[in-house]
Amino acid sequence: MNNYLTLKNRQSKEVDNFPIFWAFSNKQFEEGMKSFNLAIEGTDQICRVPGGGFCRKTRAKELGKLFLRHEIEISEARAADKTGEGYIFDMFDYELSNHEYSYTGVLEDTLDALGLSMEDIEKNDALSTGLKNAIISQRSEG
Repeated sequence: MNNYLTLKNRQSKEVDNFPIFWAFSNKQFEEGMKSFNLAIEGTDQICRVPGGGFCRKTRAKELGKLFLRHEIEISEARAADKTGEGYIFDMFDYELSNHEYSYTGVLEDTLDALGLSMEDIEKNDALSTGLKNAIISQRSEG
């Protein structure tokens, strides 16, 4: 079982179940506003969410709390893995695969997705071990 993917999937479901819409075009924005039963002129009733999302202003604090809880859960899961062989390995292994590391050999996309830098990894033995082992795993699969 991949502990990282389990947490990621649960958190994704929580965001999916929150009244929010994502719009990357005018058409998607119009459809999202309709889903909120708002006219296009009703933009004073919504606020932007990072990544192209929109929610009602009346729910913004609740959404902020949800995102903060998610960040805390991720931080706690990383901190609980003292060796880098559990959650941290799963995290790196999944994201390296997701960003096609075995083909590109590029770490930056994976680190960006995880909000980490090489400096963060070098300062933390568990992160360093997890990344090293995940790279080995990716190379053996590629």
